[in-house]
Amino acid sequence: MAKFARMKILNITETMSEKLAQPFGSYSAILRDWVLAQPDKIALLDDDGNCTWGQMIDRIDRLAARLLETGLECGQSVAILGNSSIPYALVFLAAMRAGGVAAPLTTSASPEQLAGMTKDSGARHLFIDARKAAELGPDFMSDLIQVRLEEVGSWMAPAGSVAPEFEPEPGDPFNIIYSSGTTGIPKGIVHSHQMRWRQFGATALSYLASGLEVRSLASTPLYSNTTMVAFLAPLLAGGTVRIMGKFDCARWLDHATGDRTTVTMLVPVQYQRLMDHPGFEDHDLSSLAMKYCTSAPFSAELKREVLDRMPGGLVEIYSMTEGGVVCLLAVHEFPDKLHTVGRPAPGSEMKVLDDQDREVPSGMPGNLVGRSQTMMSGYKNRPDKTQEAQWIDPDTGDIWMRMGDIGRVDEQGFVELVGRAKDMIISGGFNIYPSDLEAELEREDDVIEAAVVGIASRQWGETPVGFAVLKKDAARSADEVMVAVNARLGKTQRLSALHAIDEMPRSHIGKLLKIELREQARQLG
Repeated sequence: MAKFARMKILNITETMSEKLAQPFGSYSAILRDWVLAQPDKIALLDDDGNCTWGQMIDRIDRLAARLLETGLECGQSVAILGNSSIPYALVFLAAMRAGGVAAPLTTSASPEQLAGMTKDSGARHLFIDARKAAELGPDFMSDLIQVRLEEVGSWMAPAGSVAPEFEPEPGDPFNIIYSSGTTGIPKGIVHSHQMRWRQFGATALSYLASGLEVRSLASTPLYSNTTMVAFLAPLLAGGTVRIMGKFDCARWLDHATGDRTTVTMLVPVQYQRLMDHPGFEDHDLSSLAMKYCTSAPFSAELKREVLDRMPGGLVEIYSMTEGGVVCLLAVHEFPDKLHTVGRPAPGSEMKVLDDQDREVPSGMPGNLVGRSQTMMSGYKNRPDKTQEAQWIDPDTGDIWMRMGDIGRVDEQGFVELVGRAKDMIISGGFNIYPSDLEAELEREDDVIEAAVVGIASRQWGETPVGFAVLKKDAARSADEVMVAVNARLGKTQRLSALHAIDEMPRSHIGKLLKIELREQARQLG
């Protein structure tokens, strides 16, 4: 029997490898193929339980059937709002199975932003958990078909229901990921079926080729593009995914030890918290084979500490949700390149341009632009913003993405980031745009002028700090102004401090010197 089981595993691995190696395929079809070989294997786990591959596919089919019965049209979004869980994952996968588009929404956004994102997505359905529904109140998007995530089991179609087959075309939308860190309505980044296939089919294929038993621990939210590496790719490889509703060091360590986790994705601030956790050394993490990191600056010092203290390989991924160049740094292979984000991955290209969009000499810093096989289709309903994000090569007409970073390339092709265009702040893995926070501060009657900078934070990686020139007859202090402004912002955007100053530091041509403000912020603590 053991010999027969090994042969069965070998045969399914060979078959699935052949399918994943194809230029394009159906994600849903791959999942259905896997269930035939392993119906009783655990597919998903969360804090409330688990489901096998057989149960997962059954529930996905029944949810997809019910979505279609209640009016979901091909290419239409399904909005999802709440903490990550098995029901959340099932709805995400069912939307795709039915020919719809998964549109997970950022839980930390303001009610106005959430309403704007939901409308922008064109969703007819909103799946929302009880906690978020209570927070937003009964009038929130009441014109939509709303389903509690805790109740999807009773909402789905009856047992045995199967949704009609949906065979995606390469350009069909797969999901919409809404950008974080803007006070306006976040832009919806549309990813196609082709993009996701190229992105995660290759990763799944590498797992199968290595013989790795994929047991993934997904501890970042399912509304984040970051999480897809730990969610979509492992399922394509026939693996098991544990979904954490909220990251907590002690629970993460317990899960990684108890599940014998082999694959995980963490943002830098999570790695830092694990390194600082007093119980870290008490856990056996020897099963870890591959760890990934993305979304925020990953310091050389922290990379080195993770490499020294956590088993398995460590790969830093540099890119954007929008796509563009994808750089990979196998930290365990290049310990002398920890100050870089690696080299462009196969299929990725990068150029370094000056402010007039001319290529700079090798080794000189400039604005990074890139392209790859995993670029967004565009921003939902925003062709103007899509165009702004692109650079068109004047010689070839090829489309490249502006990465928003300033960097240079060394003689070996490794990319070093030296600054960020527009002073974007990345806090806890989420983008925060200072201009948005400055506009909110300047809405206050007591504020004449405002500026926001990011400073290093052990807890969040970076945190926004504001400076304001207040009116002489201001009725409120800087702290009181900050409270009022933070009440209008999403949780990930809120200012950690606001300092009153007499005037803004400027250059002789009137340019605001944010470098001086950052230094003041560091001194003020």
